[in-house]
Amino acid sequence: MSEATLERLMEEVRRLSAAVERIAGPAPAVNTIDAAECFVWAPLRAYLQPVARPNRIDLSLIQSVDHVRDILLDNTLRFAGGYPANNVLLWGARGMGKSSLVKSVHAAVIQRTGVPLKLVEVHREDIATLPQLMDILKAAPVPFIVFCDDLSFDHDDTSYKSLKAVLDGGIEGRPDNVLLYATSNRRHLLPRDMMENERSTAINPSEAVEEKVSLSDRFGLWLGFYKCSQDDYLGMIDAYAEHFAIPVSKETLHAQALEWSTTRGGRSGRVAWQFIQDLAGRTRTRIADAGERGADA
Repeated sequence: MSEATLERLMEEVRRLSAAVERIAGPAPAVNTIDAAECFVWAPLRAYLQPVARPNRIDLSLIQSVDHVRDILLDNTLRFAGGYPANNVLLWGARGMGKSSLVKSVHAAVIQRTGVPLKLVEVHREDIATLPQLMDILKAAPVPFIVFCDDLSFDHDDTSYKSLKAVLDGGIEGRPDNVLLYATSNRRHLLPRDMMENERSTAINPSEAVEEKVSLSDRFGLWLGFYKCSQDDYLGMIDAYAEHFAIPVSKETLHAQALEWSTTRGGRSGRVAWQFIQDLAGRTRTRIADAGERGADA
């Protein structure tokens, strides 16, 4: 065999090898659980991506949700202590601090107990890969909260079945060192028209709806968030202004905050935080931990 022919064969082998690697996809990454307190799940590489600066605020700054805050904190403290605890669905009004509360409670529990509790965020589109994630987490020697923000399912979406199996129904079940926390604007995670369509087209309507509604039933705790009153909204504003030492009188602060909420068409934790950011900018006040945000879910 000539040298030129051998070189062509070697080049062909290299091309075939590269093609096989592309088809196979990236190799699984090495996960280092001690790398951070918070992670984002990257299913293509089976990788827990560490988050160096989590987007969260101090628990004391989340106002007007005292009852659900205390329930979530107690549930998480029990879990961190090795005691039985429930999966949690935080549902309700937009902008009232659902996702912020999860992240703040996680930080507060670590601070109070010293337990290396980890928070792993799973994007909505990756719900079907939850069994793969569970295989990784169950082998780790630390507890995990798996968190999915703004969870909901639309027509013809069957990925909810993976979540159901992980929550309660699979033969293996949920690992003892894992809890699932999810936020949603929908109490049953499904749009009303989807449930009504299931009822109208099924041979047995009640069974069809039961199949869908049983997903939210698998969360042991349902924590409801409702639109806030004017007093609650101003309480949020006062807490932020005091925490960040914004040099504005309370009378001026309240007047501007109410005008801001009117232009936004409503009051919520998100609206309060957006106003504080605007006010801090106008008064040239630097907000500590600028990478963190206020209640926004």
